[in-house]
Amino acid sequence: MLISSSMKKILNNIALLMNNARISCLTFLYKLEVRRLGFLSRRPHRSFRLTRRRDYVRSFKLPGYWSFTGYVLSEIRKQKANFAWLLVIYSVLVGVFIGMASQSAYSELSDILKQTSQEVFNGEFGQIGQAGLLMLSGMTGSLMGTPTELQQAYSVFFGLMAWMAVVWLLRESLAGRKRRFRDALYMSGAPIIPTILVALMLIVQVIPAALAVIAISSASSSGLLDGGAVAMLFAVAGLLLVSLSLYWMTSTLIALVVVTLPGMYPMRAMRVAGDMVVGRRMRLLYRWLWMVFIAAVAWALIVIPAILIDSWLKATFVLFVNLPVIPVVLLLVSSASVIFCGSYVYLLYRRVMDDDADPA
Repeated sequence: MLISSSMKKILNNIALLMNNARISCLTFLYKLEVRRLGFLSRRPHRSFRLTRRRDYVRSFKLPGYWSFTGYVLSEIRKQKANFAWLLVIYSVLVGVFIGMASQSAYSELSDILKQTSQEVFNGEFGQIGQAGLLMLSGMTGSLMGTPTELQQAYSVFFGLMAWMAVVWLLRESLAGRKRRFRDALYMSGAPIIPTILVALMLIVQVIPAALAVIAISSASSSGLLDGGAVAMLFAVAGLLLVSLSLYWMTSTLIALVVVTLPGMYPMRAMRVAGDMVVGRRMRLLYRWLWMVFIAAVAWALIVIPAILIDSWLKATFVLFVNLPVIPVVLLLVSSASVIFCGSYVYLLYRRVMDDDADPA
């Protein structure tokens, strides 16, 4: 049967399209294989396979815990004027758009503790114990009530803006450039969208730990944990879920710094951060836990004396009864904690960058 010229053209075009599709498919598979081999060369450790110690040792020279904390505080002091402006502006924005601890809720909780804890807390140590409970209520946000969705959005946005300002100021300072806070205010927010996307990944990674807390609290309230075996199972499962979240978050905190670099994309920042923490994850995790411990100690050293002084002033002078001293203190301390933690994470990231050893 004779085939017309138009039919031949159609058949040739179909053959050409099939050939191009085959070439495109092979090219795509080749790129995937190259990417897989590159990933395996950068990440020599395999999931669910025991890695021998000689194969995962990776150099990571760091000063001691106290020494590095002192180094972070010294870098903060070098930028004390800029960070003071950041502390004030961030606190004002949070106080106006999100709110701070309620003075009435604080007074009510303080009165309840005084009335119900006389048998538990006695003497001067009793007052310190009550102040500690009030501080924990302020740290957990119990004195603020349930935030609305808009307040939660404001909280994330202002927190990320403060984070990027801290990173930008320290990066410029370590590069030998003197900058004003005004420069940080206008220039540090450029990577806000990539930073938000990485922060969303961080929130997703916290879900296992949140599920563990919800499950344990629900089981405890229902009396399910009264049995020893069930309680042990819940404890093991909760520990595994929290460990999973901490494992993921170790590299994501580094990614929050990497993503602020010019031209950096979120997924690339996650890959770079993952490569940086290979063989160092536990040492970095210990540093994150130490950072949280130092922040908690600072809270105790500042907030507990402030609560004791505020109680004495309110009991002595009527003028101070309605003044929201503790809510303001809680707001300032929480803002200072954001600056300290941001500085600690960035400076630790710089130490990881200085040690360019390849994974074993």
